[in-house]
Amino acid sequence: MTNLKLLTAGMLGLAMLLPLGAQANKPVGITGDTMAVTVMHNGSATDITRNQDNKNTVNPAFAKTSRPCPPFCIQPAVLSPGVETIAEREMIHYAKMMSDGDSSIIVVDSRTPDWVAKGTVPSAINVPWTKLNPAKGATPIEIAEIMQDVFNVSESEGLFDFTNAKTAVMFCNGMWCGQSPNNIKNLLKFGYPAHKIKWYRGGMQDWEILGLSTAKP
Repeated sequence: MTNLKLLTAGMLGLAMLLPLGAQANKPVGITGDTMAVTVMHNGSATDITRNQDNKNTVNPAFAKTSRPCPPFCIQPAVLSPGVETIAEREMIHYAKMMSDGDSSIIVVDSRTPDWVAKGTVPSAINVPWTKLNPAKGATPIEIAEIMQDVFNVSESEGLFDFTNAKTAVMFCNGMWCGQSPNNIKNLLKFGYPAHKIKWYRGGMQDWEILGLSTAKP
């Protein structure tokens, strides 16, 4: 009994020494029964979790509310007929499927490298929007190489064959960002099947707002 009293007193003393926020924190899951999802990023197992600090606030890089429009205008809920708009849980689902070996899926960060360097969705590869945009200097040869190497599109006599094209899960900085919409619209112009394109409209802003973990490229 004496030992129990000593243990209880010790635990109370430890609680008093902990910061108030640490005492108040409650678990922050992805869903009610999922705390973490493990995916592969740059060849290493990486956990997607949420920030466990109940008092955490959004990354300042994504705290701006009034970026000039144009060019940072609010994107529609449906970008193009046949292209499915998805949210965070679907994004994590696709990242997990790809990491578990489903080679029919590719998660693509469409932002420029300077943005990607600040952190991306774990598992994503970077295809900057300029690389698929002829108006930004992308050549037919460069575009064809990306289509083959990243999206598994074959080419015959100058025509793309999308029979084995991957399901491309695209995102950028958020609902005000035009980088993934630009990539998606160019893919569609090249003939990419709309049903094989998924668009995470919320992008990194919503990802950061939810405290989800990021990874360096």
